[in-house]
Amino acid sequence: MIRNRRWASMLALLLPFALFAAACGDDDDTATATDDTAADGDAADTDTDTDTDEGGDLSGTIVVSGSSTVEPISIAVAERFAEANPGVDISVDGPGTGDGFELFCQGETDINDASSKVKDEQIAQCEENGVEFVELQIGNDGIAMMTNTANDAVSCLTLADIYALVGPESQGFGNWSDAQDLATELGSDTEMPDAPLDVTGPGEESGTYASFVELVIEEFNEDRDQNAETRPDYQASADDNVIIQGIQGSDTSFGWVGFAFAREAEGVKVLEVDGGDGCIAPTDETIADNSYPVSRPLFIYVNPAKAEENPALTAFVDFYLNDAIDSVSEVGYVDLADDTLSSTVERWDARTTGAA
Repeated sequence: MIRNRRWASMLALLLPFALFAAACGDDDDTATATDDTAADGDAADTDTDTDTDEGGDLSGTIVVSGSSTVEPISIAVAERFAEANPGVDISVDGPGTGDGFELFCQGETDINDASSKVKDEQIAQCEENGVEFVELQIGNDGIAMMTNTANDAVSCLTLADIYALVGPESQGFGNWSDAQDLATELGSDTEMPDAPLDVTGPGEESGTYASFVELVIEEFNEDRDQNAETRPDYQASADDNVIIQGIQGSDTSFGWVGFAFAREAEGVKVLEVDGGDGCIAPTDETIADNSYPVSRPLFIYVNPAKAEENPALTAFVDFYLNDAIDSVSEVGYVDLADDTLSSTVERWDARTTGAA
């Protein structure tokens, strides 16, 4: 049995049959769908590839929470694992990386999905509660900068442009052209259109927000004596689908989500980004080689003490990394290079705790 507590409509577009339904006390729809992608059970093509004992007699409970970006991957893996292990009850939820770490570091979950690397304050919280973790990179993603398809005036933005539009000095900017002077001061020669600026993006609980701040805002804020944060006055959500809807709802919108969500969405235009080497579009190739300036790794964090006590959890992570790692690309993200995947498997096999 697999349970999920929010509507994953992006996954439903990708994967064609109903997976599960459950409730967690809010008004969100709780249905999602996933693809029967495990018919052949092929393992990852790496030197460390091993056959996983699927253990059809396994029983127990596995609780996964965290990133809404990584959530579709974990849902797909959970469905495949459940086919061979129907006695295991798997719950997958996506409230955001930060909210997920709150639960994980209190020992309330077994795995935290994360679209940004664990932060010092999260490490301290886990240490305070005696919770160790094994950090496992499972894929790559790019953060897509978007506007509406109707916005013909914008096709590429520099990092300086993005900072000028949504950085800590941009509060109150209601028009793209309001950011012109700041962008120019930062070295950009982009001509901002005279058009309403309607911003929709992740909230602070989201790992996508944290990655965005690290990759874009922190390029400029310290030199300008500003906090590492975005402007507070925009429509914020931890749900990538809500952000997509915000972009679709305004002809001159701006926002950002994980590339896997943006690439499948209608009514949005994914912008190229110039990080100093010219305008580069997010693609599987540019994200994998990090030439796209706003690329990031994706992780799962596993509680090794819970894995030792729960054979189902150990089997699930083994299955995730060996038999079902192709779920990363099947739901729209970018696979790890073979050597990086090998390092991830070795880290799990050795139960190496702490951040890499």
